Amino acid sequence: MKKIAILGSTGSIGKQTLDVLRNLKEYYQVCALTANTDASALLSQGEEWHVPFIGLSGIASLPEKPQDIRIGFGKEALIEACSMADEVVLCVSGMAGLPAFAYCLKNGKKLYLATKEALVCGGRLARDLMDNSSSEVIPLDSEISAIYQCLMGNRKKELERILLTCSGGPFLHKDAEFIKNATPEQALKHPNWSMGAKISIDSASLMNKGLEIMETRWFFDVDPKKIEVVVHPESIIHSMVEYHDRSTIAQLSTPDMRIPIHFALAGNERLPNNLKKLDLYSLSGLHFMPPDTNKFPCLALAYEAVKNDGALQIVYNSAGEVAVPLFLEKKIGFMGIPAIVEKAMEHFHAASVHSFEDIYALDREVRLFAEENYKNFV
Repeated sequence: MKKIAILGSTGSIGKQTLDVLRNLKEYYQVCALTANTDASALLSQGEEWHVPFIGLSGIASLPEKPQDIRIGFGKEALIEACSMADEVVLCVSGMAGLPAFAYCLKNGKKLYLATKEALVCGGRLARDLMDNSSSEVIPLDSEISAIYQCLMGNRKKELERILLTCSGGPFLHKDAEFIKNATPEQALKHPNWSMGAKISIDSASLMNKGLEIMETRWFFDVDPKKIEVVVHPESIIHSMVEYHDRSTIAQLSTPDMRIPIHFALAGNERLPNNLKKLDLYSLSGLHFMPPDTNKFPCLALAYEAVKNDGALQIVYNSAGEVAVPLFLEKKIGFMGIPAIVEKAMEHFHAASVHSFEDIYALDREVRLFAEENYKNFV
């Protein structure tokens, strides 16, 4: 029985991970769960799974603490949860997951990674940690898992292109005027996936695909010029790898995050599960098209950010983490998201990072800049 901690257990990926673990109870003991601020949901999960520790990273205390479970607070709670486990599922939203990522790799913890921002913001430093650590890092994101599976049994040096698929989100077939005036309610309605608010908005703007370009670049340590985004509205092919001999290998499944999660937690084995099979005969067709970077400028900004060794990626992510809540609060319009990101990238174009402390410092600077100046950009 391996002890496993789930960081971000009350979010969409965390809940689906627990669902998968219900069928893998002979392999895992859940020893710690964490959330940001959703104490009620976390306490409920803690009771169901009989965990000895839960952590709330976004708050400092609770008015009433249950007697039968230990609770940690603040950012330190994430590290404490990691310290208790043999393996860690990292599905914390945003930049907050980077310290836990670094801790796991420095301490030999096997890591299941859904927090793409750890690699987006960690950049070369995160990749170097992966290369010099005894820890195994397994991707949970459906697209990164698909690439990982398509590379299995093949030599990376023979790779021609990574074809990173993208559903196109809820505004794929909308014109620029509609997108400009889109409401948060419209942007949250993803056609294929059920996700949290932040990633749903990022999917609508294609910012999430921009983050995945960066995640792909560092997870597999490939030249970003070899990463090509392909819009595939059905979300059946989760990504593809083309090789020098013109063979292209694809991974297909129904759009269900539990499938890549199950594959990862089963130790990259094809263990049986009760998830929905892919019925090819029910498909009306599979379609592919290039992305429109004029309608979705976040994608073009991502290709610009990924050119260097990481600093502009931090700016891209941190500005986006400020912009999305502003849009959800209706303080800016939908196109205010790429506007804030672009202005931040222009302002910090000469930024560089040489340590994790530099990353955290740049993140704070970018957030402050975006928060104080966003009204001038939109």
